[in-house]
Amino acid sequence: MTITTIATPSAPNHKLISYLAVLVSILVLYVPVFHDLFVTVWNTDTQSHGPIVLGIGIWFFYFKTKQILQKPQTFNSAPLLGWPLILLGGALYLVGYSQSVYIVSILSLVFVLCGVICIIFGTRIALKYWFALFFFVFLIPWPASVIDTLTQPMKIAVSYAADHLLYALDYPIARSGVILQIGQYKLLVADACAGLNSLFTLEAIGLLYINVINHQAFWRNVLLAVLIVPVSFFSNVLRVCTLALITFHMGDEAGQGFLHNFSGMVLFLTALILIIVIDSLIQKIAEKFRLKSLLSQD
Repeated sequence: MTITTIATPSAPNHKLISYLAVLVSILVLYVPVFHDLFVTVWNTDTQSHGPIVLGIGIWFFYFKTKQILQKPQTFNSAPLLGWPLILLGGALYLVGYSQSVYIVSILSLVFVLCGVICIIFGTRIALKYWFALFFFVFLIPWPASVIDTLTQPMKIAVSYAADHLLYALDYPIARSGVILQIGQYKLLVADACAGLNSLFTLEAIGLLYINVINHQAFWRNVLLAVLIVPVSFFSNVLRVCTLALITFHMGDEAGQGFLHNFSGMVLFLTALILIIVIDSLIQKIAEKFRLKSLLSQD
């Protein structure tokens, strides 16, 4: 059976509230999973990006739903696809939660949300939610073996860059692997400073920015997505240098205390500003080339 609903601009708020109620109900179902993640995996330095990504993901679902309902269009319900997805997600939820396999639990949320969207909006609209669903992949807590394998080269690269940058600024610094010695202090570049948690969060924020801005030129979106990686690396180097300087000038207690956590916020703020600045530069360069092209045609 196919149910057709026509969205009109006259009552988007009513429909938005109804759909958000469904979303909140699903999130309530996953409260036990999120609670377990908060007190276990997300309570560690390597996975502390989870709550940030969850909050951004919920906001983006709201943003996308509001954006869809603002346009008059026809919604063709697809229960034949939606209910199997919900049942599959429910089965994965039971297995993942009962066995504490959080990767499976998060994947089940993606299937359940996709099924609900198919039932309410239909498959055509569900395709427009692809990034909102993909965004929840950043919530997946990766196994320690994967984190260690991917983090070690990243930490070495960040340590190397921070060492050379501070040495160029005439600071007494030396490096051994991922250990930096500046003055009388030794600093370990840990996962929290140059690991997957910061990289995942920065990638998530960057991709969210690209999707919200949604430039018409496909090449521009791709270029920004690629540039997020060096921006993340540069932001991590800046954070390590900042912590090293704080420790050198103010002591170990300051470096490991409040200022250590505050530097993490500076990291994300710096990365976001860099992404916006780079996007603005690309815009100016594109306009310059476009103007040259128009002048040459004349």
